[in-house]
Amino acid sequence: MEKILERTALKEKLDALRREGKKIAFTNGCFDILHVGHVRYLQEARKTADVLVLGLNSDTSVRAIKGEKRPLVTESERAEVLAGLACVDFITIFAELTPLELICFLKPDLLIKGGDWPEDQVVGRNEIRQWGGRVTIVPEVAGKSTTNIVDRVLSVYR
Repeated sequence: MEKILERTALKEKLDALRREGKKIAFTNGCFDILHVGHVRYLQEARKTADVLVLGLNSDTSVRAIKGEKRPLVTESERAEVLAGLACVDFITIFAELTPLELICFLKPDLLIKGGDWPEDQVVGRNEIRQWGGRVTIVPEVAGKSTTNIVDRVLSVYR
């Protein structure tokens, strides 16, 4: 099964899975340098539904959000690494600054975000509730981040 799909092909797959009674969860992020915090988060997100869809920020959107020095890993390589995780069912790359357009297009049953996001700031929270979905916050893994890894590498190898 191909996990990395453009959004229209992904929507067709998800619509077919919905017809089979499957619940669809959606999460998103940059996932620049995959680390244990990411993996634990995605494993917990996967437990919330039958199918986990990951919206992956494109290189352009990562630069706009995190600055010119990011991403450290290209979108195609980030997608390939994430596709290797059993807990991730599908990945689609989006170029917008937020996943709102993608969420509205895919219409997942659950919108999953990490505990570093208060629910009242989760993009798509109002829209998902309009079609009967819900938002779930997965507790973050404290101290585990790409920024912390980069800072440690810089301090060790200077």
